[in-house]
Amino acid sequence: MKKVILILFICASLIVFALQFKPVEKAVGIVSAVIDTPGLVNKDSLTIVSRVNIPNGYKRVDYAKGSFETYLRHYKLKAFGSKIINYDDTNYFWQGGHIGILEISVPKNGLQQCADALIRIRSEYLWDSNRKDEIGFNFTSGHYCSWTKYADGYRPKVNGNKVSFHKTASANSSKDNFYKYLNLIYMYSGTLSLYNELESVSAKDLKIGDMLIKGGSPGHIVMIGDEVVNKNNEKLFVLFQGNTPAQSVHLVKNLEYSAISPWYQLEDDAIILVSNYTFSSAKFVRFK
Repeated sequence: MKKVILILFICASLIVFALQFKPVEKAVGIVSAVIDTPGLVNKDSLTIVSRVNIPNGYKRVDYAKGSFETYLRHYKLKAFGSKIINYDDTNYFWQGGHIGILEISVPKNGLQQCADALIRIRSEYLWDSNRKDEIGFNFTSGHYCSWTKYADGYRPKVNGNKVSFHKTASANSSKDNFYKYLNLIYMYSGTLSLYNELESVSAKDLKIGDMLIKGGSPGHIVMIGDEVVNKNNEKLFVLFQGNTPAQSVHLVKNLEYSAISPWYQLEDDAIILVSNYTFSSAKFVRFK
């Protein structure tokens, strides 16, 4: 009898132990509203806005023509099925987390990593919008480095955490020199400098172009590329990222909630899984 009781006790203990590790999916009220939406990914398309379909019960948030939001939403993509390529032309080791590759080159120098890719996209938007005087970023040291001063020939002299700028080059406002400036920014800026420099944003106020960020060394950052809202003012977002090593910028799947993938629900301080990175406490920032 004692043996039977012991066996029953062991079985019960094993069941309780197993239940502790059973995956418990966080309740997401919006999933039921979109779970039956057919085909959230449109393979025959070459922009973010046309690659990702709207879930049932939602509509896209409108933005003005020429805005950064509209610029991102209509960003060009490579053909569906294109692979994530590292800066050295090798394939990234994991190809299972994306639904699109943005048409943005990966420099062979390996500098354009996660934060740098988003800095480049923002800078190219300002360049194309004839707002070149707004291009500028802080180094991790906190020193501001603007494109206009770089174009005038000023270069930083870095000594530890001390940075001073001196005119050591001829003035050059060409596009080629602009990309040399960006390479400089890639070297001395990153997720930590962006986290310290940029405006914090609450999840309820998020819009296209805002970023989910973990500032640090290493840290990570992803950008919102599209946005939809329902009648209850609940929003969903599409995200894209660069990564380390420097690689193709790509639209990410929602691997945690495949029913709404690639859309994400974003909340302050939440645990958010994005491709092969987990944000343990979600924080958001916005370019000025």
